[in-house]
Amino acid sequence: MRLPKGDDEAVTLLRQAIDAGLIYIDTSRGYGDSEIKVGKSLKDGYRSRVILSTKWSPWVQMVEETDRPTAACTYKRLLESMERLDVDRLDFYQLWNIDSLEHWQQATGKGGMLEGILRARKEGLVGHIGFTTHDSPGNISRYIDEADWCEAILFTYNVMNQTYRENIAKAHAKGIATLVMNPIGGGMLAENSPVLTAAAGGLDPIEAAHRFLSGDPNVDTVLCGIRKPSDITDTLANFAKPPLVGGLRSTIVEAYARLSKKNLGLCTDCQYCMPCPQGLNIPGIMHTAYLHRVLQCPEAAANHYRWIADPAKNTTAENCTQCGECGSKCTQKLPIPEHVGYVARHLDSGSQGKR
Repeated sequence: MRLPKGDDEAVTLLRQAIDAGLIYIDTSRGYGDSEIKVGKSLKDGYRSRVILSTKWSPWVQMVEETDRPTAACTYKRLLESMERLDVDRLDFYQLWNIDSLEHWQQATGKGGMLEGILRARKEGLVGHIGFTTHDSPGNISRYIDEADWCEAILFTYNVMNQTYRENIAKAHAKGIATLVMNPIGGGMLAENSPVLTAAAGGLDPIEAAHRFLSGDPNVDTVLCGIRKPSDITDTLANFAKPPLVGGLRSTIVEAYARLSKKNLGLCTDCQYCMPCPQGLNIPGIMHTAYLHRVLQCPEAAANHYRWIADPAKNTTAENCTQCGECGSKCTQKLPIPEHVGYVARHLDSGSQGKR
């Protein structure tokens, strides 16, 4: 999803990655024109050298207004992905972003998405089936027990976010392939933040993050986003180094843990502050403030903010009326309006000096 904008540049970059030994390609119908670019890169014999995976779900991306989590709709979207990729077979197809029990039941119940993927596998169009998830660890543990069809799960997991560590271990023990996304926090650890650099214990934060993952025996595959050739060479160089183990691993993990919102007494995403009278995503804005203000990662903050706030819908921080209702409901007694004001001053266009 982070490929260069130009097709030729993206194809060249992907082929450099494959030539260097990277073999698992994860894309999605929802990643803009990623499937098109990946398809072009797999010409000239490159298709046989990779494990190709794509995914879709209606709650992440509605292609048509009539899209539903049904077998027929999923089968249709799967075929469309194959056309966009210009391939006659997918190695993996995933239920994209299982984030609640409701979505799990819709995807795996009678007539649901899974049936459409199983049909494709029966027809020889798909080799293996899995799901990606951002759900609670408790729910995911249940899914692992229930999903006798599941061959792979894609988790968020990195040195700063170990929410799913036990789920990964459980899946691995059951023989389910464990895939990891956001190995450097969606690019956050590449921002040269003095806060994150200090926590890395003298190592480059990206190197520490990669070696942390290579030191976890329950992780099978790591998805590393690439934008430029050095992303390939640097990543491979880091994974060629000794895994992060022992005392150094513990020291770095503890240092990053001290920076967590929980340990800093910041927003726990409990949602008690919601709904906002102005329609703002308050927990999302609070996370933006955490990224920008505490971790000193302005790019990660801006990327997250674009995801959760829409100027066209007046849901940006500058639309806050400072009514204080959110602060009065906050279980942590946090100065939410002050943090919202900070985001407005630093991330909303034309808002300088308003607060």
